[in-house]
Amino acid sequence: MKSRPQRLRIALCLAICMTYWNHPLQAQNTQADSKITTSDKTLYAQPSYVLSNGQVELAITQLGGHMAPVKFYRDTDRPVEPYHISPWQEEKGPQMPAAVLVPLRGDFFCMPFGGNSEPVGDQKHTPHGEVATALWTRRSLERWGDVQSMSMTMQTTVLAGKVTKDIYLVDSQNVVYTKHTLEGFQGKFPLGHHATLAMSQQEQSVHLASSPIRFGMTYPGLFSDPKQGEYQSLEPGKQWQSLAHVPVAWKGQADADLSRLPDRPGHADLVQIFNLAPDAAGNPAWMTATFTDKGYVWFSLKDPQILNSTVFWIENRGRHGYPWLGRNHCLGLEDVTAYFADGLKASIEPNQLNQQGIKTALELTKERPTVVPYIQGVVRVPQAFQSVKTIEFSPGNITLVSPEGLRVETPVRHEFLKTLKL
Repeated sequence: MKSRPQRLRIALCLAICMTYWNHPLQAQNTQADSKITTSDKTLYAQPSYVLSNGQVELAITQLGGHMAPVKFYRDTDRPVEPYHISPWQEEKGPQMPAAVLVPLRGDFFCMPFGGNSEPVGDQKHTPHGEVATALWTRRSLERWGDVQSMSMTMQTTVLAGKVTKDIYLVDSQNVVYTKHTLEGFQGKFPLGHHATLAMSQQEQSVHLASSPIRFGMTYPGLFSDPKQGEYQSLEPGKQWQSLAHVPVAWKGQADADLSRLPDRPGHADLVQIFNLAPDAAGNPAWMTATFTDKGYVWFSLKDPQILNSTVFWIENRGRHGYPWLGRNHCLGLEDVTAYFADGLKASIEPNQLNQQGIKTALELTKERPTVVPYIQGVVRVPQAFQSVKTIEFSPGNITLVSPEGLRVETPVRHEFLKTLKL
Protein backbone atom coordinates (compact mmCIF):
# COMPACT_ATOMS: atom_id res chain seq x y z
CA MET A 1 0.00 0.00 0.00
CA LYS A 2 1.28 3.46 -0.92
CA SER A 3 1.92 5.99 1.85
CA ARG A 4 -0.20 9.16 2.12
CA PRO A 5 2.62 11.41 0.72
CA GLN A 6 3.00 9.06 -2.25
CA ARG A 7 -0.76 9.16 -2.91
CA LEU A 8 -0.70 12.96 -2.75
CA ARG A 9 2.17 13.13 -5.24
CA ILE A 10 0.34 10.81 -7.65
CA ALA A 11 -2.86 12.87 -7.36
CA LEU A 12 -0.91 16.07 -7.99
CA CYS A 13 0.74 14.59 -11.11
CA LEU A 14 -2.64 13.47 -12.46
CA ALA A 15 -4.10 16.93 -11.86
CA ILE A 16 -1.22 18.59 -13.70
CA CYS A 17 -1.57 16.18 -16.64
CA MET A 18 -5.33 16.76 -16.88
CA THR A 19 -4.80 20.52 -16.77
CA TYR A 20 -2.29 20.27 -19.63
CA TRP A 21 -4.47 18.13 -21.87
CA ASN A 22 -7.54 20.34 -21.37
CA HIS A 23 -5.71 23.64 -21.89
CA PRO A 24 -5.07 25.36 -25.23
CA LEU A 25 -1.68 24.45 -26.67
CA GLN A 26 1.08 26.21 -24.73
CA ALA A 27 4.51 27.16 -25.94
CA GLN A 28 7.81 25.88 -24.79
CA ASN A 29 9.10 28.98 -23.07
CA THR A 30 12.30 30.27 -21.57
CA GLN A 31 10.42 33.13 -19.87
CA ALA A 32 8.10 31.86 -17.18
CA ASP A 33 6.17 35.14 -16.99
CA SER A 34 5.41 35.44 -20.73
CA LYS A 35 3.83 32.17 -21.81
CA ILE A 36 1.86 32.23 -25.01
CA THR A 37 -1.29 30.33 -25.80
CA THR A 38 -3.22 29.73 -28.97
CA SER A 39 -6.64 28.48 -29.87
CA ASP A 40 -7.69 27.02 -33.17
CA LYS A 41 -10.37 28.89 -35.08
CA THR A 42 -12.49 28.27 -38.14
CA LEU A 43 -12.05 31.36 -40.29
CA TYR A 44 -13.74 31.78 -43.66
CA ALA A 45 -14.78 28.11 -43.64
CA GLN A 46 -11.29 26.74 -42.90
CA PRO A 47 -10.01 25.35 -39.56
CA SER A 48 -6.89 27.40 -38.86
CA TYR A 49 -3.95 27.67 -36.48
CA VAL A 50 -3.51 31.14 -34.97
CA LEU A 51 -0.36 32.93 -33.82
CA SER A 52 -0.31 36.46 -32.44
CA ASN A 53 1.61 39.08 -30.53
CA GLY A 54 0.87 42.71 -29.74
CA GLN A 55 1.24 43.91 -33.34
CA VAL A 56 0.27 40.96 -35.56
CA GLU A 57 -2.33 38.22 -35.55
CA LEU A 58 -2.15 35.60 -38.28
CA ALA A 59 -4.11 32.50 -39.14
CA ILE A 60 -2.82 29.56 -41.19
CA THR A 61 -5.27 27.06 -42.62
CA GLN A 62 -4.69 23.49 -41.55
CA LEU A 63 -5.56 22.50 -45.11
CA GLY A 64 -2.78 23.73 -47.40
CA GLY A 65 -1.08 26.08 -44.95
CA HIS A 66 -2.56 29.27 -46.46
CA MET A 67 -1.79 32.34 -44.33
CA ALA A 68 -4.78 34.69 -44.01
CA PRO A 69 -6.36 36.61 -42.51
CA VAL A 70 -3.35 38.50 -41.16
CA LYS A 71 -3.91 41.63 -39.11
CA PHE A 72 -0.97 44.04 -38.86
CA TYR A 73 -1.01 47.08 -36.57
CA ARG A 74 -3.61 45.24 -34.50
CA ASP A 75 -2.73 47.42 -31.51
CA THR A 76 -4.03 50.54 -33.31
CA ASP A 77 -7.44 51.84 -34.32
CA ARG A 78 -6.55 51.27 -38.00
CA PRO A 79 -5.31 47.69 -38.38
CA VAL A 80 -4.17 46.55 -41.84
CA GLU A 81 -5.34 43.28 -43.42
CA PRO A 82 -3.59 43.11 -46.82
CA TYR A 83 -4.24 39.54 -47.94
CA HIS A 84 -6.91 38.24 -50.29
CA ILE A 85 -9.46 35.64 -49.24
CA SER A 86 -11.28 34.01 -52.15
CA PRO A 87 -14.96 35.02 -52.33
CA TRP A 88 -16.38 31.49 -52.38
CA GLN A 89 -15.15 30.46 -48.93
CA GLU A 90 -18.55 30.48 -47.22
CA GLU A 91 -20.39 28.97 -50.19
CA LYS A 92 -21.63 25.47 -50.86
CA GLY A 93 -21.30 24.40 -54.45
CA PRO A 94 -19.84 21.84 -56.85
CA GLN A 95 -16.43 20.29 -56.24
CA MET A 96 -13.59 22.69 -56.91
CA PRO A 97 -11.72 22.11 -60.19
CA ALA A 98 -8.41 22.19 -58.25
CA ALA A 99 -7.74 21.36 -54.60
CA VAL A 100 -5.76 24.57 -54.03
CA LEU A 101 -8.95 26.58 -54.63
CA VAL A 102 -10.63 25.08 -51.56
CA PRO A 103 -8.75 27.20 -48.98
CA LEU A 104 -7.38 29.80 -51.45
CA ARG A 105 -6.18 32.87 -49.54
CA GLY A 106 -3.16 34.93 -48.53
CA ASP A 107 0.33 33.52 -48.78
CA PHE A 108 1.14 29.82 -49.10
CA PHE A 109 4.19 27.75 -49.97
CA CYS A 110 4.15 25.80 -53.23
CA MET A 111 6.20 22.79 -54.34
CA PRO A 112 6.08 22.03 -57.20
CA PHE A 113 4.90 25.56 -57.97
CA GLY A 114 2.45 25.84 -60.85
CA GLY A 115 -0.37 23.98 -62.54
CA ASN A 116 1.44 20.61 -62.85
CA SER A 117 -0.92 19.50 -65.61
CA GLU A 118 1.64 17.06 -67.03
CA PRO A 119 3.15 14.15 -65.08
CA VAL A 120 6.88 13.61 -64.72
CA GLY A 121 7.54 9.88 -64.77
CA ASP A 122 5.21 8.38 -62.18
CA GLN A 123 4.80 11.72 -60.39
CA LYS A 124 1.49 13.55 -60.89
CA HIS A 125 1.23 16.55 -58.62
CA THR A 126 -1.83 18.63 -57.87
CA PRO A 127 -1.62 22.34 -58.79
CA HIS A 128 0.99 23.92 -56.48
CA GLY A 129 1.66 20.55 -54.84
CA GLU A 130 0.66 18.75 -51.67
CA VAL A 131 2.19 21.45 -49.48
CA ALA A 132 -0.53 23.84 -50.72
CA THR A 133 -3.43 21.37 -50.59
CA ALA A 134 -2.93 18.69 -47.91
CA LEU A 135 -3.16 18.83 -44.11
CA TRP A 136 -0.46 20.39 -41.97
CA THR A 137 0.13 19.33 -38.37
CA ARG A 138 1.17 21.86 -35.76
CA ARG A 139 4.10 20.56 -33.72
CA SER A 140 5.07 23.36 -31.38
CA LEU A 141 4.72 26.91 -30.16
CA GLU A 142 7.75 28.58 -28.65
CA ARG A 143 8.85 31.91 -27.28
CA TRP A 144 12.36 33.18 -26.62
CA GLY A 145 13.27 36.79 -25.97
CA ASP A 146 10.99 38.91 -28.14
CA VAL A 147 10.26 36.14 -30.68
CA GLN A 148 7.23 33.86 -30.93
CA SER A 149 7.15 30.93 -33.32
CA MET A 150 4.87 28.19 -34.57
CA SER A 151 6.13 25.04 -36.28
CA MET A 152 4.08 22.81 -38.60
CA THR A 153 5.04 19.70 -40.56
CA MET A 154 3.83 17.60 -43.46
CA GLN A 155 4.94 14.22 -44.78
CA THR A 156 4.41 14.29 -48.55
CA THR A 157 3.32 11.15 -50.39
CA VAL A 158 3.42 11.81 -54.16
CA LEU A 159 7.16 12.12 -53.63
CA ALA A 160 8.17 10.98 -50.17
CA GLY A 161 9.70 13.71 -48.03
CA LYS A 162 9.16 16.00 -45.08
CA VAL A 163 8.43 19.73 -45.10
CA THR A 164 8.62 21.87 -41.95
CA LYS A 165 6.94 25.28 -41.92
CA ASP A 166 8.22 27.69 -39.24
CA ILE A 167 6.48 31.04 -38.73
CA TYR A 168 7.97 33.78 -36.52
CA LEU A 169 6.69 37.05 -35.07
CA VAL A 170 8.89 39.61 -33.33
CA ASP A 171 7.50 41.98 -30.72
CA SER A 172 7.04 45.59 -31.91
CA GLN A 173 7.35 44.57 -35.58
CA ASN A 174 4.65 44.33 -38.25
CA VAL A 175 6.56 41.56 -40.00
CA VAL A 176 6.11 37.82 -40.61
CA TYR A 177 9.24 35.68 -40.94
CA THR A 178 8.87 32.27 -42.59
CA LYS A 179 11.19 29.33 -43.07
CA HIS A 180 10.44 26.13 -44.99
CA THR A 181 12.81 23.20 -44.51
CA LEU A 182 12.68 20.49 -47.20
CA GLU A 183 14.07 17.06 -46.29
CA GLY A 184 14.31 13.77 -48.15
CA PHE A 185 13.72 15.11 -51.66
CA GLN A 186 15.94 14.39 -54.66
CA GLY A 187 15.86 16.26 -57.95
CA LYS A 188 14.83 19.61 -59.39
CA PHE A 189 11.66 21.40 -58.29
CA PRO A 190 10.00 24.75 -58.99
CA LEU A 191 8.97 26.24 -55.66
CA GLY A 192 8.25 29.40 -53.74
CA HIS A 193 5.69 31.63 -52.06
CA HIS A 194 2.26 32.50 -53.47
CA ALA A 195 1.54 35.79 -51.67
CA THR A 196 -1.88 37.03 -52.81
CA LEU A 197 -3.02 40.54 -51.92
CA ALA A 198 -6.53 41.94 -51.78
CA MET A 199 -6.83 44.63 -54.43
CA SER A 200 -8.11 48.14 -53.93
CA GLN A 201 -11.31 49.17 -55.70
CA GLN A 202 -9.72 52.46 -56.77
CA GLU A 203 -8.09 52.19 -60.20
CA GLN A 204 -4.29 52.56 -60.36
CA SER A 205 -4.06 53.20 -56.62
CA VAL A 206 -1.68 50.29 -55.90
CA HIS A 207 1.85 51.23 -56.99
CA LEU A 208 4.30 48.37 -57.52
CA ALA A 209 8.09 48.42 -57.42
CA SER A 210 10.88 45.87 -57.18
CA SER A 211 14.62 45.64 -56.72
CA PRO A 212 16.54 45.75 -60.05
CA ILE A 213 15.54 43.12 -62.59
CA ARG A 214 17.21 41.44 -65.53
CA PHE A 215 13.98 41.67 -67.54
CA GLY A 216 10.29 40.83 -67.37
CA MET A 217 8.17 38.65 -69.63
CA THR A 218 4.49 38.06 -70.29
CA TYR A 219 3.34 34.45 -70.17
CA PRO A 220 4.28 32.93 -73.55
CA GLY A 221 1.10 30.88 -73.95
CA LEU A 222 -2.62 31.45 -73.52
CA PHE A 223 -3.08 32.20 -69.83
CA SER A 224 -6.79 33.06 -70.02
CA ASP A 225 -8.81 31.02 -72.51
CA PRO A 226 -11.95 32.65 -73.94
CA LYS A 227 -13.37 29.17 -74.53
CA GLN A 228 -13.41 28.82 -70.74
CA GLY A 229 -14.92 32.26 -70.18
CA GLU A 230 -11.52 33.83 -69.44
CA TYR A 231 -9.90 36.94 -70.95
CA GLN A 232 -6.39 38.41 -70.91
CA SER A 233 -5.13 41.83 -71.93
CA LEU A 234 -1.36 41.40 -72.41
CA GLU A 235 0.46 40.19 -75.52
CA PRO A 236 1.94 36.72 -74.90
CA GLY A 237 5.66 36.00 -74.87
CA LYS A 238 7.00 39.56 -74.86
CA GLN A 239 10.13 40.59 -72.94
CA TRP A 240 10.45 44.09 -71.45
CA GLN A 241 12.63 46.07 -69.07
CA SER A 242 10.08 48.02 -67.04
CA LEU A 243 6.74 47.27 -65.39
CA ALA A 244 5.59 50.62 -66.77
CA HIS A 245 5.87 49.47 -70.41
CA VAL A 246 4.31 46.07 -71.11
CA PRO A 247 2.79 45.34 -74.55
CA VAL A 248 -0.97 44.75 -74.67
CA ALA A 249 -2.79 42.29 -76.91
CA TRP A 250 -4.47 44.92 -79.11
CA LYS A 251 -2.49 46.43 -81.97
CA GLY A 252 -2.05 50.18 -81.90
CA GLN A 253 -2.84 50.45 -78.19
CA ALA A 254 -0.51 52.01 -75.62
CA ASP A 255 1.56 49.75 -73.40
CA ALA A 256 0.12 48.66 -70.08
CA ASP A 257 1.60 50.18 -66.93
CA LEU A 258 1.80 47.28 -64.50
CA SER A 259 3.32 49.51 -61.84
CA ARG A 260 -0.13 51.08 -61.38
CA LEU A 261 -2.93 48.65 -60.56
CA PRO A 262 -5.76 47.73 -60.69
CA ASP A 263 -6.37 48.40 -64.37
CA ARG A 264 -8.08 46.79 -67.37
CA PRO A 265 -11.08 45.27 -65.51
CA GLY A 266 -12.44 42.05 -66.93
CA HIS A 267 -9.03 40.47 -67.56
CA ALA A 268 -6.67 38.01 -65.89
CA ASP A 269 -2.97 38.14 -66.81
CA LEU A 270 0.32 36.51 -65.81
CA VAL A 271 3.82 37.98 -66.06
CA GLN A 272 7.16 37.19 -64.46
CA ILE A 273 10.12 39.40 -63.54
CA PHE A 274 13.64 38.08 -62.96
CA ASN A 275 15.88 39.50 -60.25
CA LEU A 276 19.49 40.46 -60.78
CA ALA A 277 22.06 38.58 -58.73
CA PRO A 278 22.72 40.01 -55.25
CA ASP A 279 24.71 43.23 -55.14
CA ALA A 280 28.19 43.45 -53.62
CA ALA A 281 26.68 43.94 -50.17
CA GLY A 282 24.55 40.81 -50.56
CA ASN A 283 21.34 42.69 -49.82
CA PRO A 284 17.96 40.98 -50.27
CA ALA A 285 15.82 41.27 -53.35
CA TRP A 286 12.52 42.99 -52.66
CA MET A 287 9.00 43.60 -53.92
CA THR A 288 6.64 46.35 -52.75
CA ALA A 289 3.00 47.32 -53.21
CA THR A 290 2.12 50.83 -52.02
CA PHE A 291 -1.61 51.16 -51.31
CA THR A 292 -1.88 54.91 -51.83
CA ASP A 293 -5.56 55.04 -50.90
CA LYS A 294 -4.94 53.25 -47.60
CA GLY A 295 -1.58 54.63 -46.52
CA TYR A 296 0.60 51.54 -46.27
CA VAL A 297 3.25 49.55 -48.11
CA TRP A 298 3.26 45.76 -48.25
CA PHE A 299 6.75 44.37 -48.83
CA SER A 300 8.53 41.07 -49.31
CA LEU A 301 12.23 40.28 -48.91
CA LYS A 302 14.05 37.21 -50.19
CA ASP A 303 17.40 35.74 -51.14
CA PRO A 304 17.49 35.93 -54.98
CA GLN A 305 19.86 32.98 -55.09
CA ILE A 306 16.98 30.86 -53.74
CA LEU A 307 13.91 32.64 -55.14
CA ASN A 308 15.06 34.41 -58.30
CA SER A 309 11.83 35.83 -59.69
CA THR A 310 8.35 37.14 -58.99
CA VAL A 311 5.26 35.90 -60.83
CA PHE A 312 2.45 38.47 -61.04
CA TRP A 313 -1.03 36.96 -61.07
CA ILE A 314 -3.14 39.97 -62.04
CA GLU A 315 -6.74 38.92 -61.49
CA ASN A 316 -9.26 41.68 -62.20
CA ARG A 317 -12.53 39.78 -62.55
CA GLY A 318 -11.36 38.18 -65.78
CA ARG A 319 -12.55 34.59 -65.25
CA HIS A 320 -16.19 33.59 -65.47
CA GLY A 321 -16.13 29.83 -64.99
CA TYR A 322 -16.71 28.16 -61.62
CA PRO A 323 -15.78 29.20 -58.96
CA TRP A 324 -14.51 32.55 -60.29
CA LEU A 325 -17.81 33.84 -61.72
CA GLY A 326 -16.27 37.17 -62.71
CA ARG A 327 -15.81 38.33 -59.11
CA ASN A 328 -12.24 37.44 -58.08
CA HIS A 329 -10.13 40.58 -57.64
CA CYS A 330 -6.62 40.05 -56.32
CA LEU A 331 -2.92 40.43 -57.04
CA GLY A 332 -0.49 37.57 -56.65
CA LEU A 333 3.10 38.71 -56.04
CA GLU A 334 4.60 35.25 -56.00
CA ASP A 335 8.31 35.01 -55.17
CA VAL A 336 9.49 31.78 -56.78
CA THR A 337 12.05 29.93 -58.83
CA ALA A 338 9.91 28.48 -61.62
CA TYR A 339 8.91 28.66 -65.26
CA PHE A 340 5.87 30.93 -64.97
CA ALA A 341 3.05 28.86 -63.41
CA ASP A 342 3.32 25.81 -65.64
CA GLY A 343 4.58 23.38 -63.01
CA LEU A 344 7.20 20.68 -62.63
CA LYS A 345 7.63 19.35 -66.17
CA ALA A 346 7.92 22.73 -67.88
CA SER A 347 10.30 24.02 -65.19
CA ILE A 348 12.81 21.16 -65.24
CA GLU A 349 12.92 20.66 -69.01
CA PRO A 350 14.59 23.10 -71.47
CA ASN A 351 12.51 26.27 -71.74
CA GLN A 352 12.82 29.90 -72.87
CA LEU A 353 14.18 30.99 -69.50
CA ASN A 354 16.72 28.35 -68.52
CA GLN A 355 18.11 28.51 -72.05
CA GLN A 356 18.97 32.15 -71.19
CA GLY A 357 20.73 31.07 -68.02
CA ILE A 358 17.83 31.69 -65.61
CA LYS A 359 17.16 28.88 -63.16
CA THR A 360 13.56 27.67 -63.25
CA ALA A 361 13.93 24.98 -60.58
CA LEU A 362 15.99 24.35 -57.46
CA GLU A 363 18.14 21.25 -57.07
CA LEU A 364 17.20 19.34 -53.91
CA THR A 365 19.20 16.48 -52.45
CA LYS A 366 18.48 13.83 -49.83
CA GLU A 367 21.93 14.36 -48.36
CA ARG A 368 21.11 17.76 -46.87
CA PRO A 369 17.97 19.80 -46.16
CA THR A 370 17.10 22.80 -48.31
CA VAL A 371 15.89 25.87 -46.39
CA VAL A 372 13.76 28.60 -47.98
CA PRO A 373 13.56 31.76 -45.80
CA TYR A 374 11.15 34.59 -46.55
CA ILE A 375 10.04 37.89 -45.02
CA GLN A 376 6.87 39.87 -45.60
CA GLY A 377 5.28 42.75 -43.75
CA VAL A 378 3.49 46.07 -43.74
CA VAL A 379 4.63 49.62 -42.93
CA ARG A 380 2.42 52.69 -42.68
CA VAL A 381 3.50 55.67 -44.81
CA PRO A 382 2.38 59.32 -45.04
CA GLN A 383 -0.06 60.36 -47.75
CA ALA A 384 2.72 61.98 -49.78
CA PHE A 385 4.56 58.64 -50.01
CA GLN A 386 3.20 57.24 -53.29
CA SER A 387 5.70 54.55 -54.28
CA VAL A 388 9.05 52.96 -53.45
CA LYS A 389 12.18 53.81 -55.42
CA THR A 390 14.61 51.78 -53.35
CA ILE A 391 15.06 50.05 -50.00
CA GLU A 392 18.12 50.73 -47.87
CA PHE A 393 19.33 48.10 -45.42
CA SER A 394 20.99 48.70 -42.06
CA PRO A 395 21.40 46.33 -39.10
CA GLY A 396 17.92 45.30 -37.97
CA ASN A 397 16.16 47.94 -40.10
CA ILE A 398 15.02 48.79 -43.59
CA THR A 399 14.32 52.26 -44.98
CA LEU A 400 11.80 52.73 -47.78
CA VAL A 401 12.74 55.65 -50.03
CA SER A 402 10.26 57.29 -52.41
CA PRO A 403 11.17 58.86 -55.79
CA GLU A 404 10.76 62.26 -54.11
CA GLY A 405 13.21 61.34 -51.36
CA LEU A 406 10.73 60.66 -48.55
CA ARG A 407 12.12 58.10 -46.13
CA VAL A 408 10.25 55.69 -43.86
CA GLU A 409 12.27 53.43 -41.56
CA THR A 410 10.91 50.29 -39.92
CA PRO A 411 12.48 47.48 -37.87
CA VAL A 412 13.04 44.30 -39.92
CA ARG A 413 15.64 41.67 -39.12
CA HIS A 414 16.51 41.09 -42.77
CA GLU A 415 19.68 39.27 -41.68
CA PHE A 416 17.35 36.29 -41.10
CA LEU A 417 17.54 35.55 -44.83
CA LYS A 418 21.24 34.70 -44.42
CA THR A 419 21.55 33.51 -40.82
CA LEU A 420 18.12 31.81 -40.46
CA LYS A 421 18.16 33.21 -36.93
CA LEU A 422 16.21 35.91 -35.10
